[in-house]
Amino acid sequence: MKKARFFLLLLLLSLFLNAKFLFNDHLISPKAADFIEKIGNELYQKTGISAYLVTSNDTLKRGVSVNSFLKRYENNLSKPYAAIVFLPNSKRLHVVASNKELLSVLDKDTILDYAIKVIASKDSNSLQSKFDVGLVQAYSELADEIVAAKGEQLESTIKDGGRWVIKLLNIIILIGSLIVIWIFFIAPILKKRFRRE
Repeated sequence: MKKARFFLLLLLLSLFLNAKFLFNDHLISPKAADFIEKIGNELYQKTGISAYLVTSNDTLKRGVSVNSFLKRYENNLSKPYAAIVFLPNSKRLHVVASNKELLSVLDKDTILDYAIKVIASKDSNSLQSKFDVGLVQAYSELADEIVAAKGEQLESTIKDGGRWVIKLLNIIILIGSLIVIWIFFIAPILKKRFRRE
């Protein structure tokens, strides 16, 4: 039994030691880490730009910037790069880049929305699952935006195929709301006016 645990620990350590695009403080599962590494490798091969996901349980004091926090990883970050920095104990989630040109092609709000909507959702999923799904979706969107600016496409990212379902659901909810408003508010008012005449 002890040998099995040792080999499992060795396997997990080797996964995290080989991580090139993920700096993980045990917040992302090995399966999500593999997915991030796959996207990061493909992005780097096609664009020469690195995308990183930095997660940490560290708590930043008020007034300390995320860029100051990233300095501890400076030797491991190859420029040019963009990074998502997630510090749950400090309630911080940021998108940063090594230069202003790269930052200007990124829609930071959209990237962060992918993570925030999943992580902040109130459902029965574990916090680990929410971190995995939210951060992988945000990382995938970050990579898609970088590669789109270079006129390329990635095969390993989460495609817009899943995003059209969300748009369709929003449209269905909007139409349903309009029908409810018509049935319960507008139709009764119109009936009263026609009865008076």
